[in-house]
Amino acid sequence: MLSLPNGKRIVVGMSGGVDSSVVALLLKEAGNDVIGLFMHNWHETSEDGACTAEEDFADVRRIASVLNIPYYTIDLSSEYQTRVFNLFVEEYKAGRTPNPDVLCNREIKFGPFKEYATRLDADYIATGHYAGLKTDMDGLHLVRAKDENKDQTYFLNQLSVAQLENVLFPLAQLTKSQVREIARIHGLATAEKKDSTGICFIGERNFRKFLSNYIPMQRGETRDLSGKLLGHHNGVFYYTIGQRKGLSIGGGEGEAYFVVKKDVENNILYVNQGECPELFSSQLIAKDFNYINSTISDGSRILVRTRHRQPLVPATAYTTATRNTLRFVFDTPVRAVTPGQFAVAYSQDICLGGGVIS
Repeated sequence: MLSLPNGKRIVVGMSGGVDSSVVALLLKEAGNDVIGLFMHNWHETSEDGACTAEEDFADVRRIASVLNIPYYTIDLSSEYQTRVFNLFVEEYKAGRTPNPDVLCNREIKFGPFKEYATRLDADYIATGHYAGLKTDMDGLHLVRAKDENKDQTYFLNQLSVAQLENVLFPLAQLTKSQVREIARIHGLATAEKKDSTGICFIGERNFRKFLSNYIPMQRGETRDLSGKLLGHHNGVFYYTIGQRKGLSIGGGEGEAYFVVKKDVENNILYVNQGECPELFSSQLIAKDFNYINSTISDGSRILVRTRHRQPLVPATAYTTATRNTLRFVFDTPVRAVTPGQFAVAYSQDICLGGGVIS
């Protein structure tokens, strides 16, 4: 377990989940003045009429009561709308697949949320991210967590050193099973709470139905790579590269169909039955690359992740004529590289930063 500070005022970003609950517990037990802070970033009920934010805030109240710590709530829904959600919709309209969780960390959690925490005279802010920080002669670095399956440095790739200063990630050396066990031992109500897998602050719901509220459905053709018409869809916007489910291709036998490419201009979805070379990429272009601490030189050997929980892939990085745009050439082809997602680079355990796959 990490060495935690003592006697400090620490604002914990509490989401109502088990991870942030255990973070508050560990910091309180270490002798700190802990304050819980819950973010309201989305005001809408789920399909069954329940407000998931209110349910989560109720869990924050329960945990704060058990730990005997004060708690507050901050409404950042306006900032989330303008800084994250509007871009999310525009990217889908362009046929790309954005990652709002990455933007939420950069624009909300380590932006206005952190700024608000400093107004509470916090020495540090802490979150339940599975990530780590270390300092050496080159400065502060973001590093991968012990639990590789839960490591969330991918979602933090757009942060700056300034955003990471005075931040604590107490779960860096813990596995998810250890976190749940700590919660069980201390009788925390969130010990068995299911992890959220939905879009950042929007929750788990029928994604296509949700997106149709912002991007009108548009019937189009589904074809195989030879051009044969296989069926129809309601808009290429709703699909992502490598997707298998929800393609509505009837009568097929044998292997499943996968989305291989999207013709956004003509609203044509191209699929293939089974895996195929077109589903794999030998390289990618990462634009608007955010260097967390230092730049990546031409010809550098790195590790790359193009999706959360994807295995790290060895690659060579090359600079381009365009500023902050890099080309990554993989040692072995990578499946379902998706425009709009982030390509995140690592040097061993250090997260160097990331850029948008173009």
